[in-house]
Amino acid sequence: MQLFQGVTLGAKSFPTDAEGRAIKGMPRHPIVEDDVIIYSGATVLGRVTIGRGAILGGSVWVTENVPPHAIVSQAHPHSTDRPPERQTA
Repeated sequence: MQLFQGVTLGAKSFPTDAEGRAIKGMPRHPIVEDDVIIYSGATVLGRVTIGRGAILGGSVWVTENVPPHAIVSQAHPHSTDRPPERQTA
């Protein structure tokens, strides 16, 4: 596994009992299999599995399982023109 700077691997939430108290000792962090590459700024939350050989691009946000050998990346950023603000007198 290769992790680059600023990667977050963490829990999404604590499971709770009937009274709303956190249940300790329950698995809640990601499972990262062999040969995975996670680039800078990626965030992986919850009890999800990142499959063997998967690649997570920079700054992605993952909360679902990623299949083996998958590539997860952000869509290219784009801008949208908007009409200029109207001047009021």
